[in-house]
Amino acid sequence: HIESGNAATLVTAVMKNPYGYGRVIRGKEGNVERIVEERDATPEQKGISEVNSGMYCFTVRYLLEALKKLRNNNSQGEYYLTDVIEILNTQGYKVGTLEVADPSEVLGINDRAQLAEVSNIARKRINLSLMQSGVTIINPENTYIDADVKIGRDTVVYPGTIMEGLTVVGEDCIIGPNSRLVSATIADSVVVDNSVVMESSVESNTRIGPFAYLRPGSKIGMGVKIGDFVEVKNSTVGRGTSISHLTYVGDSDIGENVNLGCGVVTVNYDGKKKHRTVVGDNAFVGCNVNLVAPVVVHKDSYIAAGSTITDEVPENALAVARCRQVIKEGWVLKRGMVRRKKNSE
Repeated sequence: HIESGNAATLVTAVMKNPYGYGRVIRGKEGNVERIVEERDATPEQKGISEVNSGMYCFTVRYLLEALKKLRNNNSQGEYYLTDVIEILNTQGYKVGTLEVADPSEVLGINDRAQLAEVSNIARKRINLSLMQSGVTIINPENTYIDADVKIGRDTVVYPGTIMEGLTVVGEDCIIGPNSRLVSATIADSVVVDNSVVMESSVESNTRIGPFAYLRPGSKIGMGVKIGDFVEVKNSTVGRGTSISHLTYVGDSDIGENVNLGCGVVTVNYDGKKKHRTVVGDNAFVGCNVNLVAPVVVHKDSYIAAGSTITDEVPENALAVARCRQVIKEGWVLKRGMVRRKKNSE
């Protein structure tokens, strides 16, 4: 703009389908004379493929002069900034152009369909850049990664995966299929299988999923197993701990090498406030155990399956909090509660 001594310089593009864009009208010598909007263009002008992108560089004093002369004598009764180009020309000022090599750089977005089109172009560029840097994306057409996401070399991303926000994924990871990571920090050699990780961190050699849900504020250590249908919220899980399936860990600090059996629930809400649960290193918590917070389970302790723990469990202790099984022989017959199969008709 400065080197050419232009009063105005506009960015243009040549499009195969210029519908909806203002056409750049040039004179016999190729100089820009004016811009005609789609609604005001003649059939001949609509055949022009060079369009106005809506990006301009003006010399301010010339622009201010031209703005005073704008009129709204067009089909929409509007004041078009594009009319400034013709005004500058009539005053003898120079108007130049800069044509972009890739028309997709200047695509307009006026509705949701155009937004989807441009988003698809941006997504392809992001995925291509990641693949060129050493990331394997199995199906780029079905993988959605934000521009600020960082992924290490030799990580494999399966279809249906969404990575958003400030997510960082290390090297040699497997992400997906059908996983969603939002501002998550994933270290090297981690598997996230059919799972959701929200604003949480996962250290190396850990496996998440399938169908796990890490909610905000969770910190998962090295070599941890977070299995199917496990939910972790605002909690820390120590190195080597196994939480294999059907368990809820909320507002808790779980130590190293802990086993939480199937169906364990940290009962963190008393109806008014949230409370924390602490489980020490090497503890074993059996299936279907309720840990009613606030409660501390010390290291090397053992909790029997089916227990509801409300008090502190000492180190090296066994905690059993359930009624002893009672058998009453013949009870069903005495009560007349025998269930018989109905005859089918």
